[in-house]
Amino acid sequence: MRNIARAGGVGDNVSTPEQIAANSPSSNQPTTTTVGGGGGGTGGSPKTGSKPVRSESTAGILFGIGAYGLWGLLPLYFFVLMPASAIEIVANRIVWSLLFCALLITITRAWKTFWAAVKDSSVFGPLALAAVLIAINWLTYTFGVTTGHAVETSLGYFINPLVSVLLGVLVLKEKLRPLQWAAVGIGFVAVGVLTFSYGQLPWIALILAFSFGLYGFVKKRVGPKVDALTSLSVETVVLAPFAAITMVVLAVTGVETLTTLGAGHFWLLVASGVITAVPLLFFGASARRLPMTTIGLLQYFAPVLQFVVALTVFNETMTTARWIGFCVVWLALVLLTIDMLRTTRKNSVLKKRARLAAAGS
Repeated sequence: MRNIARAGGVGDNVSTPEQIAANSPSSNQPTTTTVGGGGGGTGGSPKTGSKPVRSESTAGILFGIGAYGLWGLLPLYFFVLMPASAIEIVANRIVWSLLFCALLITITRAWKTFWAAVKDSSVFGPLALAAVLIAINWLTYTFGVTTGHAVETSLGYFINPLVSVLLGVLVLKEKLRPLQWAAVGIGFVAVGVLTFSYGQLPWIALILAFSFGLYGFVKKRVGPKVDALTSLSVETVVLAPFAAITMVVLAVTGVETLTTLGAGHFWLLVASGVITAVPLLFFGASARRLPMTTIGLLQYFAPVLQFVVALTVFNETMTTARWIGFCVVWLALVLLTIDMLRTTRKNSVLKKRARLAAAGS
C-alpha cells in the first residue's frame, strides 16, 4: 500500500475520481475468488463451488470495461444536462449520490459499518480531506467538459499516473527506476509543449491530475479500513450540506435548472446518483477479480474515450502543437507501462523461485 510508484504509477491508479474510492482491501485479492466475491481463493485449481479462473478473469475484464467505459462516456451525460452549470451538476451529483448510497446501505444492511467509519477519527478525517479533493476534481472536470475543454480534461487523466509517480518521490521519498525517471522527465516536456500550444498552463488538466493524485494518495492510506460503498457514503455526507445549500441558493436566485426545464431534465439530474455509484461498483467487482497490472492497463480506456468524444462529438480543435504534446504524454505512458509490465514479470519470477525453494527445503 505504501509504494504508489511501485508499478510505474499505473497499476495502482485509475482514470477518474471514483476509481480510487473502490480501493478496498479486496482490491488486492488474487484472481481466483469464491462464489459470492469473497476473494477466498489463493490460486491453483479452484475448489468445489468456485468459479474457474478464466471465468473470473473474463468477468473482471467485462466489469472493468463497463466501469471505465461509463467514466469515459461521462462527458456525454454532462452535455445533455446543459444548460445546467458545473456547480449545479456537481451539487446534484453529491446530493443524489448520498441518497442512492443510503439506499444501498439499507439494502445491504451496512449501517453499522458506516457509523463505525464516521465515529473513527482515523477514518473520517482522511475521508473528509478526500471529499474536499474529489469536490475540486468533480467541479474542474465538469467545468472543463461544459465549457469546451473536454480534450484538456482527458489530458488530466492521461497525466495522472505521472503525478502519482511524482508524489511517490516527493511525499514518500521513493526511489524511481530509470524508465520511471524518463517518463516523468518526458511528462514535464509534454506540459511545456502544451503550455506553448494553449498559450498558458493547461490548468484544467493539471488540477484534475493533481487533485485526483492527492485523492488517491489519501484514499490509499485509509483504504484497508473501509469498503468502497462506505467510503463514498462518508465523502458525500461531508459534502452534502454544502451541496444542498448550493442548490437552495441557485433556486432562490433563479438560475437553477432542476425544476425549470421539464421532467426529463429533472430525472436526468436525479439519475446522477446512480451514474456516480454504478461505475464504482463495477470497478470494485473488477478489482476483486483482476491483478492490479490488468487494472492499470484498463484505466487508459476512460481518457481515450473522453478524448474521442471530445473530437468526434464536441468537435473540439486539436492544433499540430497539441497533437505533439499529447503524443509526448502518450510516450511517457508507454514507458510507464513497459516498466510496470517488466517489474510485474520480474516479481512473478522471483515469487515462483521462492515458492520452489520453499517446497524443496
